[in-house]
Amino acid sequence: MNVALWTVAGILAAVLLVSSITKLLVPRENLAAIGRAGEWTPDFSPRFLKAIAVPELLGAVGLIMPAVLDIAPILVPLAASGAVLLFAGAATMRFRRGERATIVVDLGYLAMAAFVAAGRFGPWSFAR
Repeated sequence: MNVALWTVAGILAAVLLVSSITKLLVPRENLAAIGRAGEWTPDFSPRFLKAIAVPELLGAVGLIMPAVLDIAPILVPLAASGAVLLFAGAATMRFRRGERATIVVDLGYLAMAAFVAAGRFGPWSFAR
């Protein structure tokens, strides 16, 4: 189970890292050209997009680094809980906009984050 938690946490960290770096470095107009996943970006300001990118970046770091460095590993399930909230917000936004096709991906990431949070808060925590 520990391997599954690490694998899912690594996938989530990669998704959050790519998403945050994309929002930080790619201009808003170009984000919309990425495809269905980016069609919502023209409706929000560049400052708002950067504000979303910050918790995504912190979540990516928080899912992996505390456990790897063995410094405050309680931050891993807290970061996963934050990712649950982040993906719940993303799914809500997509639902309100009528983007039914892309909401499934957000709900999948939400389930993955909930799995990591429950596993690391529960019996497979890093507590010794």
